[in-house]
Amino acid sequence: MERFERIYQLHHILSGRRTPIANRDLQEQLECSEITVKRLISLMRNHFAAPIVYNRQLNGYTYGNENGAHPYELPGLWFSADELWGLLTCHTLLSKLSQGIFGEHVIQLQKRVEKLLALDNTSAGRKLESVKILAMAARQKGINPLFNKIASALFDRRQLRLTYKARSDGETTERDVSPQTLVHYRDNWYLDAWCHLKNELRIFAVENIQTAARLDRPAKIIPRAELDTYFSSAYGIFSGKAEHLAKLKFTPERARWIKDEHWHSEQQGRWLDDSSYELAFPFGDHRELLMDILKHGRHMSKSSNRRF
Repeated sequence: MERFERIYQLHHILSGRRTPIANRDLQEQLECSEITVKRLISLMRNHFAAPIVYNRQLNGYTYGNENGAHPYELPGLWFSADELWGLLTCHTLLSKLSQGIFGEHVIQLQKRVEKLLALDNTSAGRKLESVKILAMAARQKGINPLFNKIASALFDRRQLRLTYKARSDGETTERDVSPQTLVHYRDNWYLDAWCHLKNELRIFAVENIQTAARLDRPAKIIPRAELDTYFSSAYGIFSGKAEHLAKLKFTPERARWIKDEHWHSEQQGRWLDDSSYELAFPFGDHRELLMDILKHGRHMSKSSNRRF
């Protein structure tokens, strides 16, 4: 039994008792020696400030709650050992996102995870190094310092006045928007919002927002089903109605991977007689689709696009 599991189990044993439990009973339930029990208790006292009291007469231990205080709760250890190690991937993801979402708040969460993982000091470092998240197409401009203000307005359902520089034509405009969703897509942040200037839904790249002022006006709330229809029907990050159908034919060699890939929520795939694979799905703007097609090079035949 790993140290995580023993601490977790010891906490539950002590939490469920009002009278001391004998040392020998702890050894049996934890399946360990007397020395190991004492080490675990010392660890809980020093690492988690657990109020474990020793009763000399009964040679046993209990949680000491003064003046009828609320029973002690072990900080953070509401996970089993297996669940806690499942946080490894989350920890690595947080290290990638911490520069973009709620900075210090995420960093504090990372430190808490690391503190828990450090209990297993023989393997924590190695396991942390064994998980890698590779960034894809991230634009290395640094994180917009206005991110927290944008997120706050989104959660509080308030409008924002933005100064925005469009990447497509370099034009800078000022507009009032009602934030709807923050989207982390291909390692970049986007804001889905109702634009009161254009009177329609728009997508804003967060790093291109130059100023953001919170307005004392409630945001226009678009039903989630309408948002999903508008932003999810087209291909990739581009929004709007999908007016075309893409049919992509992949060689038998590449088909083994493509058949399991998710390109679009409405995609349809089928095997062809020559063992190649055809993938069909709707799209609107062709720019992102063409970039993804080019990645497969010689493993694709010509794609055909047609109107619905």
